[in-house]
This record gives sequence, structure tokens and C-alpha cells, in this order.
Amino acid sequence: MVNGKKSQGSRKVAERPRDVVVQLRNQPLRDLTGDALRLYFRDLNGHKPNALYDLVLGEVEPPLFKAVLDYTRGNQSRAAEILGLNRATLRKKLRHYELLG
Repeated sequence: MVNGKKSQGSRKVAERPRDVVVQLRNQPLRDLTGDALRLYFRDLNGHKPNALYDLVLGEVEPPLFKAVLDYTRGNQSRAAEILGLNRATLRKKLRHYELLG
């Protein structure tokens, strides 16, 4: 590889970090989640998974809420509407994840 380009005769080109980020950005969230879960199960090393639903929600909900709140500039009523939650439920979840500011 020369200057990040494949040289002739090379079998495989190592991806640059920027290329990986672009590929991740172009994948649907569903695919990224599936990939993460497959890695999770692969890396269990014989341990039994426990409370997986809560684990996944605990990883997904905080960045979801933060992104929506950033989008609405902190307007919880608008954020709740976008999320399809009532405002009380959103506030409860924000308290749970310590995202109230």
C-alpha cells in the first residue's frame, strides 16, 4: 500500500480509520445493533447472558434522548412528542439516566 492506496499485487488493503467511520455512518442502526450483539454473544466466553434487554436499553436510550434533546434545544415537550412518549415518562427516564440538566 502506498499513500493509502492499493498497490498492484496486494491481496488486501488495510482500511484507514476514516474509511471505517464512513462505513459505520452508512450502516443502518439495525445492522450496527445486530453486529454489536453478535460480538457480545461471541465474547461471553461461556458466561450466560443476563438482563440483556435492560443492558441494550441502557446503552441505546441515553444517546437517543441526548440527541433528541439537543435537536429540540432542551425542549422536553417537543422531545417527548418526537420520541412518542408522554413528557412524564421522558422525565422519569431522563432522571434514571441522570440526563436532567
